[in-house]
Amino acid sequence: MSRTIEHDDIVRFTELSGDRNPVHYDADLAAGTPLGGIVVQGGVTTAILNAVVAERLPGPGTVFMETHWRFLAPARPGDTITGEVTVTRVREDKPITWLDTRVVRQDGEVLVDGTATCWTFDLG
Repeated sequence: MSRTIEHDDIVRFTELSGDRNPVHYDADLAAGTPLGGIVVQGGVTTAILNAVVAERLPGPGTVFMETHWRFLAPARPGDTITGEVTVTRVREDKPITWLDTRVVRQDGEVLVDGTATCWTFDLG
């Protein structure tokens, strides 16, 4: 799944989380950091993985049990990000899956890389 991140996503995430770090808002300050400019909160960037897991693979009824993510590069307002998951293992006796997870920017750079363990509830 893909989506384009907008400045309003930063604002909404701040309202939800309370994360008011100036690197998300102050362009002059953010430009002087190693990040080189305004960056989107990590929670906004990884939210695409929530959508992929809950909507596509494994699908509806799926929740994260555990995640391990490395943030490799920043997302910025205007970036289009794509969440990708690959099922690497399925438990035979319970609805548990292990996934490789990635978030990739429109230029192909991997922003987030890691793994997740999920449980899928029977919604039937």
